[in-house]
Amino acid sequence: MTRKKSDKIKNKEEKRKERLRKILLSKRDEVLKEAKEEIGKFIRGENKEIIETALDDGDWSIVDVAEDLNLRKLTLHKQTLNKIEEALRKIDEGTYGICEDCGSEIPEERLKVIPFAIYCVDCMETREKLEEIDREEW
Repeated sequence: MTRKKSDKIKNKEEKRKERLRKILLSKRDEVLKEAKEEIGKFIRGENKEIIETALDDGDWSIVDVAEDLNLRKLTLHKQTLNKIEEALRKIDEGTYGICEDCGSEIPEERLKVIPFAIYCVDCMETREKLEEIDREEW
């Protein structure tokens, strides 16, 4: 391969990495904003009104469900942020966008939709089928 072709390939790869890095950083900002909103609701006590008017077990169960949902949302935000940070680390290492099962390149279209994807579509479908079989067996 000539030096020009090699430089073109490297330049193309760098541009791809930068596009995907921007997508990851944008997604991280979006998730952080949502998490801050959820935390703000909790701090402001938006459920406080429900708590103050709770009279019976049914009312308290609604309060419990609302708090559980808020905590679940925060947990999902944390997990997403962890995946994004891992993807950013992989970009720096040069391993981003490589399927962890088969080693093939994950298409950029998939990474635009799920920027922290670690499996190609085929491997992900295989994993989902295996998980479904495991659930059916239990």
